[in-house]
Amino acid sequence: MIWNVAKRSLRLYFRDKTSVFFSLLAVLIIIGLYVLFLGDVIQGDLKGLPGTRFLMDSWIMAGLLGVASITTTMGAFGIMVDDRSKNILKDFSASPIKRSTLVGGYLVGTFIIGMIMSLITFVFAELYIAAYGGDLVTPLEFARIFGIMVLSVFSSGSIVFLIATFIRSANAFATVSTILGTLIGFLTGIYIPIGSLPEGVQNVVKVFPVSHAGALFRQVMMERPLDQVFAGAPADAVSNFKLSMGVVYKFGDQLTTPLFSILVLAATAVVFYALATLSISRKRR
Repeated sequence: MIWNVAKRSLRLYFRDKTSVFFSLLAVLIIIGLYVLFLGDVIQGDLKGLPGTRFLMDSWIMAGLLGVASITTTMGAFGIMVDDRSKNILKDFSASPIKRSTLVGGYLVGTFIIGMIMSLITFVFAELYIAAYGGDLVTPLEFARIFGIMVLSVFSSGSIVFLIATFIRSANAFATVSTILGTLIGFLTGIYIPIGSLPEGVQNVVKVFPVSHAGALFRQVMMERPLDQVFAGAPADAVSNFKLSMGVVYKFGDQLTTPLFSILVLAATAVVFYALATLSISRKRR
């Protein structure tokens, strides 16, 4: 029964081409800004060095994978909000379908949609990198990226799930989606690298879960181009660059590790899912 609800979500989502487009709108905007002028600005002093284009293309595309995980799940949960606004949820409640089954179906459908759209984003990202002389990821790197993608979609989906439980109309959800899509580039340190932001804004970026997904993607996708660009460079130069570009984050005197970012995403998925479930339970009373 859960699968039937999930299949319905998949059909409704991919049938609505406008919804699919707006799910990827933030990604398309970031790519457009990067191609038009952000690319040259961000390259800075590294411009002209061998492998710089490969490095910076990998940086922006890794960030896009993090962004896609939340914007696409936002679009998928729009189906649940739309069902609520049209009182379709009441029809479901009058049927033999259990509430837990219905919610589970929405969650499964949203996860599948998030993974499909994230994989599509990844394919276009790789084609973009290759088109400008970069190398495609290896099978081992793809396996690591896929694992991060699963965790990222789970985490982002749980955040959006909680948001969706408080929204009663499709118009309100569209407004929230627009605001989030506008802010997401700043919250993940893509429009402006985190090292160029004021300290207060940096702190916001560092505690935003999706930023940790972006950092994990960057650690995989930028590993080889970093070795090319910084071959023979002092370790401090590499470390400072990673901090400035959000490849790793620093809390006090401690640098984040991949395990730390993984735990942040896992904890976010569990906590926000629990809060969303609690929110739904209270609305039933």
